[in-house]
Amino acid sequence: MIINLPVTVEMSMPHVYANQIEYCDKHLKYRDSVIISTHPHNDRGTGVACAEMAVLAGAQRVECCLFGNGERTGNVDAVTLAMNLYSHGVDPRLDFSDMPEICATYERVTRMHIYERTPYAGQLVFAAFSGSHQDAIAKGMAYRKERGEHRWTCPYIPIDPHDIGRTYDADVIRINSQSGKGGIGFVLEQNYGYNLPPKMREVLGYKVKSVSDHSHKELSAGEVLRIFEESFLNREKPLRVVEAHFAQVNGITATVTLDLNGQRKVVTSVGNGRLDAVANAIEQTTGMHFTLVHYSEHALDNDTDSRACCYVGLKWASGKETWGCGTHTDIIVAGVRALVSAINNR
Repeated sequence: MIINLPVTVEMSMPHVYANQIEYCDKHLKYRDSVIISTHPHNDRGTGVACAEMAVLAGAQRVECCLFGNGERTGNVDAVTLAMNLYSHGVDPRLDFSDMPEICATYERVTRMHIYERTPYAGQLVFAAFSGSHQDAIAKGMAYRKERGEHRWTCPYIPIDPHDIGRTYDADVIRINSQSGKGGIGFVLEQNYGYNLPPKMREVLGYKVKSVSDHSHKELSAGEVLRIFEESFLNREKPLRVVEAHFAQVNGITATVTLDLNGQRKVVTSVGNGRLDAVANAIEQTTGMHFTLVHYSEHALDNDTDSRACCYVGLKWASGKETWGCGTHTDIIVAGVRALVSAINNR
């Protein structure tokens, strides 16, 4: 036998309703022959709380609807109830592994829109715009990758989006004028393989936020990449290194062909390494004075023809720092391109 104990218009608070369920659970005659059922609505916005507390108090059945459909404010949402169980390690015996398809079917059949912030199903439920949230998520993702963590432990995201058919790149980190360096860096690394130094991320962050602020819109990953490429990658104006040849004589001797504002010069200089020798040649020819404060590199691709990616940070006499990035299949060329890009950003 099923005995339904509705909480249709939520005349009591969830804990009071739970007490009523518990009383029935303990005092019903022939309890083992009865299934206590609940029928929560959401008139006071506590339908999920009523259902969950009722089950904890002894109820065995919940009447619910997809996405809270139903009379007035709707019946309690089946998706939220099931996924709350799932997020705590309990199998709800309902398959929501393709949430986008379920949402599309629901909207087509009912002609009702699923609100963007509907728990687990809305378009924005995994989206992080805030810089501090993005930074925490990026660090959490990196930690899981480094440790090979199986359990889902990422901050600000209650479940792995992949478990319900969502993606990290399109759903998690969203870029607008509120975004910080962590989120912007995550987007570039996740989608394009660029692992920018922290200070360079900060400089790029200001540029991205400025574009988003002036355009009054969210930026796609491709738009973030375009801003990065236009601002830092392989910049060749006004200075360009046409070619450089090296010999190991008293350190490293570099013979460098420079193009500055259309005028070519060939200069020879010595340095502790190839990049230092090229930097000295540029200083000697142009009269510029700078200090290399950062250099890092990594592979950009995973195949045998992988490009090298180098980052260079320069500090000028004024105290200003500029950044550049260079890519090439030859790591020496990539480093020189990064150096020249940083100089051109002066």
